[in-house]
This record gives sequence, C-alpha cells and structure tokens, in this order.
Amino acid sequence: MLAYIYAGVALGSIYAISVSGIVVTYVSSGVLNFAFGSLAYFLARFYYYLNTEHGWSQIPAVVVAVFLAGPALGAFLYLALFRHLRLASQLIKIVTCIGVSVALPALALMVFGNATIDSAPGLASEPVRVYRVFGAPLNLNEVIALVSVLVVVVLGTLVLQFTDVGLRVRAMVDSEALTSLSGVSPTRISLCVWMVTTTLAGFAGVLVAPSKGLTPDGMTQLMAAAFAAVVAARLRNLPVAVGVAMAMGIVTDVIQKYLPANSSLTHAILVSIPTFVMAAFLLAYILASGKIHDGSATGGALDQAIRPTGGDSASASAAAAVVKSRTGWSLYMLGPVIIIGIVALLPLVLEGYWLTLLAGGLAFGVVFLSFTVVVGEGGMIWLCQAAFAGCGAVVTAQFATNHGMHPLLAALLGAVIATPIGVVVGLLTIRLGNLYVALVSLTVGMLADNLIFTRQTFYQDGVGVPVSRPGFAVDDRAFAYLTLAVFVIIAIFVVNLRRSTTGQALAAVRYSEPGARTVGLSLLGMKLLVSAISTFIAAVGGSLVALNYQSALPTTYATFGGLVWLAVLVTVGLRSITAALLAGLMFTLTPGIFQTYLPTSWGNVPTLLFGLGAVGLAIDPDGVVAQYARHIQALIGKVASRRGSTEPDPPGGGDGPTTDTSGVAQHALGATR
Repeated sequence: MLAYIYAGVALGSIYAISVSGIVVTYVSSGVLNFAFGSLAYFLARFYYYLNTEHGWSQIPAVVVAVFLAGPALGAFLYLALFRHLRLASQLIKIVTCIGVSVALPALALMVFGNATIDSAPGLASEPVRVYRVFGAPLNLNEVIALVSVLVVVVLGTLVLQFTDVGLRVRAMVDSEALTSLSGVSPTRISLCVWMVTTTLAGFAGVLVAPSKGLTPDGMTQLMAAAFAAVVAARLRNLPVAVGVAMAMGIVTDVIQKYLPANSSLTHAILVSIPTFVMAAFLLAYILASGKIHDGSATGGALDQAIRPTGGDSASASAAAAVVKSRTGWSLYMLGPVIIIGIVALLPLVLEGYWLTLLAGGLAFGVVFLSFTVVVGEGGMIWLCQAAFAGCGAVVTAQFATNHGMHPLLAALLGAVIATPIGVVVGLLTIRLGNLYVALVSLTVGMLADNLIFTRQTFYQDGVGVPVSRPGFAVDDRAFAYLTLAVFVIIAIFVVNLRRSTTGQALAAVRYSEPGARTVGLSLLGMKLLVSAISTFIAAVGGSLVALNYQSALPTTYATFGGLVWLAVLVTVGLRSITAALLAGLMFTLTPGIFQTYLPTSWGNVPTLLFGLGAVGLAIDPDGVVAQYARHIQALIGKVASRRGSTEPDPPGGGDGPTTDTSGVAQHALGATR
C-alpha cells in the first residue's frame, strides 16, 4: 500500500504544480489557461530533444528547455497575445487559448520531430535510483516531484505574502486600474506571472512524462486533472486547489490496488477520476448556491466601470451583434447562395480521393453548424459538441448494422436519442457563468470519451462499428450531394430561426441576459431550445461523418479533437452559416493538399494554421468571412439603397460590426405577444 501512496503523492505533486500555474494565471490576468497542457508538452518535448536525442545531461537540458525557454515562451505569448485579452469576453479568451493549444503541439512536431514517445526520462539519471522507505520502494523521480511541489508552494507563498512583488500581484488581482494609478505597471506584473507559470507548465510536463508518456494526449490529461482542482477551488483559492490536487493523485494510484489489472474498465475509471472530481464539486456548488459565476469580472469596481459593456457576445465581437428581422429576399443572401452553388459543382469535377475528402468536409460542415447555433446564436460556450456527434455516430452504427435499420432512419433516431442529453446539459448550465459552462461541457465530453466510447461495443479494437451508406448514395458523388442537401436543409432552418420571433428573443438574451430578463423573456426556454437544436444538428453531422468513413470509430469524436473543430470554425467565422460549410471543407481538404503536394515534414502545417486562425480571433472576432464581408458591405449597401432597401448585414449570415441594438429586447417581447 505504501508504494501506491508514494506514487500517488508524486502524481499529486505534479498536479499541484500545474494547479499553481493555472490559478495564479487566472487570478492575475483573468485568463483560464486552456493551453496549459500544450505548453507543458512543447517544453517537455524540447527537454527530451536536448536530453535524449542530443545527449545533454539532465541539469543543462532542464535549465535551457524549462527555465530559459519557458519564461521566453511565456513572455512572447503574453506580449503578442494575452495582454490584449484581459477585458475581452470569455469566448474570445477561451477560443484564443484553444488556438494556442492546437498550434503548439503541431509546432513541436515540426521542430523536434514527430516520433511517438510513449515513455520519456524525467530529471533522474537512468537507471532511476530506487530507495526503500518504511519497506516500500520510492524512486528518485517521485522524490524530485515531492520536493518540487514543496519548493513551489512554500516559495510561492513567501513571495506572494511577504515581498513587494507579491504585494503588487495581489493588488492587481484586486484592481488592475487602482494598481495602475498607484504607479505600478500591471503589464510588467502580468508579464512576470506568465513567464513564471509557463515555466511551471514545462516543469510539470517534464515531471509527468515518465509516468504518462510524452504525447499531447498525456499532457491534455494533466491539464484536465489540474482543471478539476481549479474548479474545486472556485478558480481562485490556491491552498484548496493544491490540497485537492494532492488528494486526486493519491486516490488515482491507491485505487489501482483494488481494481483488476489490464482491464479497459480500470483504465477508464482511472482517467475519469479528475472528471468525477470536477463534476462532484460543480454539482455541490450548484446545489448549495443555485448558481456559480466565474468572476469573469476580474478586479474591482473601477475595473468594472471601464470594462466594455455587453458581456459575452455570441459572435465574440467587440460590437454588439443582434440579428435584425428580415422578410423576403435581400441582397445579403446572394453571397451564401453563390458559395453553395459553387460547392454543388465540385462533385462533378472531383474524382476519387478528392471526392471522398469533399464528402467528408460537407459532413463536418453539418457538425460545425451545431457550434454556430449553440455558441453563435445561443452564446453558450459548449466544448462537448464532438461527444454529441459521436453519440449520433455510434447509435447510427448500432441500429443500422446490428439491427438492420435504414441508415438515414438510424441517423435520425441517433439524433433524437442524443437531444435529451443536450437538454440536460443546458439545464445544468443555465445558472453558470460562461467559464463554468465551458468547463461543465468539457467535463461531459471527457466522461463520454472515457466511459462510453471506450466500450468494446463501440470501439471494436480500434476499428469501430462498420456502417453502410444508403443504397442510393453508395458512391462518393451521390453521398456528397446527399450531405450537401442535409446541410442546406439545416441551414435554411437556422436562417428562418434567426428571422423568427424566437430568433429576436435569442438575440436579446445573447446580448444582455439581465435586460432580456427585465422585459420578461424566458432565459430557460431560450437556452434549452438552443441546446436541443444544436445537439440534434451535431448528432446528425456525426452520423454523416460515420457514413462517409463507413465506420463509426469513437476516436474520431474525441472531445479535445472537437476543440480543433472549433478552432477551424472560428478561423472562418463563428456566426456565419457559410463559414460552417467552408470550415468543414477546409478541415478535410487542406490536410489532403499538404499530404499530396508538399513534403511529408509539412504534414502538421494545417493543424498549426488552424490553431493560428483561432488565435486570430483576438484580432478580428468575426472571422475571415466577416472580414471579406465588410469589404463588400459598402458596395452591397449602395446597390440596396438604389432599391430603397436598408443597409444589409454581411453575407454569410454573420452580423455586421455596428448593428443597432436599441430596443431589441422590447421588440422581441412585443413580437412574442
């Protein structure tokens, strides 16, 4: 038992170091670092590159890779990106971090090589020295982890509580504005914090690599475990976060003594422990207080006074975006119609491999539409859409393959089964702040990954359950047209939803929940409606993806893979229906182009570009489609004015950057009456 406890204390120590970095970053800058795992992977991979591949000894390798490169990377990210995000909406903060999270592993693979590293050395020399403490083995890597967390916690506490630097950091947490007025530079303080916390990420990555492996997935599990402790600490209480992290590490290793070895269920339980902890604390807080706010409002009253109004815009736009009521034909529809017409011609000119990629891109376009609805229209930061897509896919395969049901009917049934799950998620998150909504949805996705999709019934030894296409769409060309038809039908539904009275109410709720509540709009009804619609669309899209590949493989729908989907979509445009179509095509065709026409070493460039595109959300929240739409908006306005029409919104379904929002809630309420 002592051996399990020692291993658990070492793992908990690594979790505690990670938690320290995430909490300090959040309270000082207002950014919950979703890129922590990728930072850990990048720096740990650099350490492996120096230590193992180039023969450096441990001390110089860790000094260069962690204690020099770590602060440099943190300073670069803060100065180039995160210093602009303190007053940004939670959506922009989260998606920007996701962009960094997607880009860094791809960059590491390009720079350091793409070899799979399942086991990596830590800071102890090989072979690792083992000690006997009270009769149980304790290896040197575990000792280093325990000593490291003691140094980090004790030194961090002393610095924060008893030094001028700590006083300045705590002052900025209370109020950045007042700190600035006192002559202290908040930028300099935040810069130092990012340098230190990025170093902690790299150090945690090096420490965890011997037990979890040096892979992006392993570092993602490290981040997920740290997030569980952060949630338990309500994002801010560092001692509680460290205590929960240590407890999780001990439980994770001790419980292995009582579970059967080499069992898929054992593995699923172990990797799900942080998720269970996060879910338990979230549920306890909801039951105790009825709601949880994320304190996206960092700082004090003066900071709130100078903060831009409007809250989290569903379009992640700096300007308020509210959908205007439209009737009949208008010129803003011309762009999407032309683009869909061009896409409809592509199956006629593409063959073989490219036609398969095109059909897959159209299927992913349907999945991306679910993000457009739940995040763009509903303003809810859901990160579990991949899980709902996977639910639709595995249910479709089960009914079509094992029960002989028609594939399209099975896909419809899969969407119907998934929809109540989405409604429950919407109900659980109705009283949560946006950051907690993101964390809850991430928890739901990880539970699906670890407990459902790993079942042999669905996984089938890594090949998934085969599923056949409908008889009239067996070949790729016919299936591409079937998928495009489904996309168009759903797109028309979304457009009509926006134009409807319900769409007006959704716009009012998205722009200002307190204002919408004041005029009598039902936040519960609106958000549950969006939850149901987006889940249904995601499940339908996931079924189409499975039909395209003719196999429902759960790993295709991994939750953190879904974050890449979100990164691709926001690159093009979050609220634009046309952007969902283009993003789906980009997601499949871009890697195909690189694999076919460019050197093999460039294979990770598309993922890097997707990540950088999501990072660009901090610069232009509306995406590429809206960028080009603004260039032609004036021209369309001139043409429309000649017809006596009002100035249209940008093509593609996205809202313009300066839409008038006065009276929208009252208009929506009056229309509902």
